[in-house]
Amino acid sequence: MTQTGTTAVVSTANKVAQVKPPKKIDILKSTLNAPSVMAQFQNALNKNASTFVASIIDLYNSDSKLQLCEPKQVVMEALKAATLHLPINRSLGYAYIIPFNNNKKVQYTDEKGQLKERWEKVMEPTFQMGYKGYIQLAMRTGQYKTINADVVYEGELKKTNKLTGEISFDGEKTSDVVIGYFCYFELLNGFSKTLYMTVEEVARHAKKYSKAIKGDNKVTVESLMKLASLPVTSDTTAVGWLGNFHSMAVKTVIRNLLGKYGYLSVEIQNAMIDDENGDSAVNETKSADRETVDMTEVSYEEVAPAAEQGPQNEIEPGY
Repeated sequence: MTQTGTTAVVSTANKVAQVKPPKKIDILKSTLNAPSVMAQFQNALNKNASTFVASIIDLYNSDSKLQLCEPKQVVMEALKAATLHLPINRSLGYAYIIPFNNNKKVQYTDEKGQLKERWEKVMEPTFQMGYKGYIQLAMRTGQYKTINADVVYEGELKKTNKLTGEISFDGEKTSDVVIGYFCYFELLNGFSKTLYMTVEEVARHAKKYSKAIKGDNKVTVESLMKLASLPVTSDTTAVGWLGNFHSMAVKTVIRNLLGKYGYLSVEIQNAMIDDENGDSAVNETKSADRETVDMTEVSYEEVAPAAEQGPQNEIEPGY
């Protein structure tokens, strides 16, 4: 082979070696632009589909941990929010796409060519409802005259009547200590109901039912109760029981009250199912005596926007 021919071969080989795999953001955009995928968003959101798709890209661009997830999985989880007509802008608090650092069993071939299994950390996106999302879905039914949920401070709880279920919160707040959480609703037909749960009751509920933490021996009822002493704030980007205890507690009383006494539309029922599936997704099939999920991975890590990026789209609920 001539020197010229050898040079050409080497040059071609170098070009092949320099070919980089596509960026995940490009894969995400390609997935969203696929006709079959766009059709699903259009069926769910009609003319608002393109705006919602833009919010997915904005969310993915702004969260470094979400960028570690497979783009196709992010799209699948976002579609759950789209079918419920809930925005995924985390500052709004209606629905979230949360990146969890899960333990998953994967197969691999060892040096002898034998197929084996091992546990590996895999970042996966998970759809979860926010408490505002449940309120929004309830109001959409047209059956609720009012629905309200909030924290209860020391001194505000006046009395409870176990027989009638009546709970009075007309006491004066005496400190910033949170003692519990409540939800109240009244239907158009006049039926009303209130649920109040103490901090301890909420903590025990979380430890018993949340698949993300019930298998974690490091998380106890006592450690969860200590989280209730943190300030109640709406500007945090953290999510989950360990990231935002107050928000999860409010969601718990709303969900428990609606599930037992509320008017449940098909939309609310589907939301509850998706929310349950999202919680179970962070537990997989790993035994309880082993770590199920790295709960330090449930807060957002924002990425500084590039100069060429435009402002993020904010999607209002109730398309």
